[in-house]
Amino acid sequence: MSKTVEINFDGLVGPTHNYAGLSWGNVASMGNKQAVANPREAVKQGLEKMYALHKLGIPQAFLPPLLRPHIETLRRLGYSGTDAQVLNKVAKRDPVLLACVNSASSMWTANACTMSPSADSADGKVHFTAANLANRFHRSIEGPQTSALLKKIFADERYFVHHDPLPLGEHFGDEGAANHTRLCSNYGAKGLQLFVYGKEAFNQNAPAPKKYPARQTKEASEAIARLHQLDETRTLFIPQNPDVIDQGVFHNDVIAVGNGNVLFCHEQAFLHPKQTYEQIKRAWGDNDKLFIIRVSGAEVSVEDAVRSYLFNSQLVTLPSGDMAIIVPGECHQNPRVWNYLQALITRDTPVKNVHVFDVKQSMRNGGGPACLRQRVVLSAAERSAIQAKVFIDDHIIGQLHAWADNHYREQLSVSDLADPELFKESLRAQEALGEICGLPLV
Repeated sequence: MSKTVEINFDGLVGPTHNYAGLSWGNVASMGNKQAVANPREAVKQGLEKMYALHKLGIPQAFLPPLLRPHIETLRRLGYSGTDAQVLNKVAKRDPVLLACVNSASSMWTANACTMSPSADSADGKVHFTAANLANRFHRSIEGPQTSALLKKIFADERYFVHHDPLPLGEHFGDEGAANHTRLCSNYGAKGLQLFVYGKEAFNQNAPAPKKYPARQTKEASEAIARLHQLDETRTLFIPQNPDVIDQGVFHNDVIAVGNGNVLFCHEQAFLHPKQTYEQIKRAWGDNDKLFIIRVSGAEVSVEDAVRSYLFNSQLVTLPSGDMAIIVPGECHQNPRVWNYLQALITRDTPVKNVHVFDVKQSMRNGGGPACLRQRVVLSAAERSAIQAKVFIDDHIIGQLHAWADNHYREQLSVSDLADPELFKESLRAQEALGEICGLPLV
C-alpha cells in the first residue's frame, strides 16, 4: 500500500443479536421490539457487504464483537453465583436488564469511537477516543471494552494515541463517529472536521429536541477536538436540527454523510443550514472544489429518509476516482428514494454509482450500512503497524463465514437471552475468532 487510504472497519454482528427495542428515539429499534432475530444471517449480511466493498477496491477490515452477555456488569450490580445462576436470577427479576447486557449493539462501529488521522493532529499521530455512549445504559457499558479492543488492534505507540472515553453523564454524552464527518481533498491531506451535536448541555437556553433525547453534546465534541489536537481553523461544531431528532434522526449520520470533497445531506439536517454551509465553504477554502449535495423535502421527506436510511449510506471513493453510494435494500424498495438516487448519479457530482445491499437484520434494529463501519484513515506505515489479522481478503472471508456457521444461531428471541448456553456459545465464538485474527479477545 503506497499511499494514505481510508479503511472501512466494519463491526462483526455478535452471537446475541436480538430485537429488545432498547433504543428510545430509534424508530426502527422500537418498532421491531420482540421480533425474532437471525444472528447468523445478520453476521453473514455484514460479511457479504464487506467482501463486496473489498472486491470494488475499497480497503476493508473488521472489528470483533464484544462478549455478551456482559456478566461482569450484573456482578457489579449485586448478582452473585455461577454464571448460569446470575443469568437465571436476572431473567426472573429484571428481564430488561438482561436484555441490556446481551445487546449486540457494538456491531455499529460508527459509535465505537472518533478517530482523527495523523494529517489532522498537531503531533502527527492517529488519535482514537472510544465513545462513552452515555445516553443508553446498554451501550454505556461498551466504552471500556471498546477502548481495550482498539488498543489491541492499533497497538504501536509510534503511530497511535488512545484516549479513554469521556466522563459518563449527560453533559459529555459522546456517540462517536456517527456525529462526525471529515472532508478532504484526498485522504492524506489535512482535513476539515465537522462535529455535529444535538444539544449544549451547559446552556439550558439552547435549542433542544422535545420528544427524543439529543445524544451528542457540543461539550463532548469540543473535548475530543482538544484531545486529538485538531486545528481550530479546520474544525467546526455544528448544531443538529432538533426537529429532525424528534422525527427519529437520533444521530447525524441518519441525515447526512460525507466523503472526500462531498457532503450529502438533507436540507433539514442542520439547525442553521445557510450559516452552516457558509462556514463549511469558508473553512474549506478555494483550493479544491467542494460539493454540498442538499436533498430537498420535496425530493425526499425526512420520514422517507428515516425509513429508508438514505443518508445512513456509505460514500466511498472507488479506485477510478469516482464515488459510489452504498445503500440498504430499503432504499431500492422506496420509490421516491430510489428515483432520487437514479437522478443523483447522472448529475454533475463525483457520485456516479449506487450499490444496494441487504442488511435488513441490522436495519430492523435501526442501523444501516454507515452504522456498521468506522472509517480509519491510515498511511502505509500506519497500516503496516497493525499486526492483527483483521483485513478482509479472499482467505479470511472464508474463515469468517465458516466461523459464523459454527458458532451462530439461526433464530434468537428475547426470551432466549436467559439461556446459559448462549453465554457459553458466545465465549466459544470469541475464542475461535481470537485465533483467526491473532488477538486475545477473551
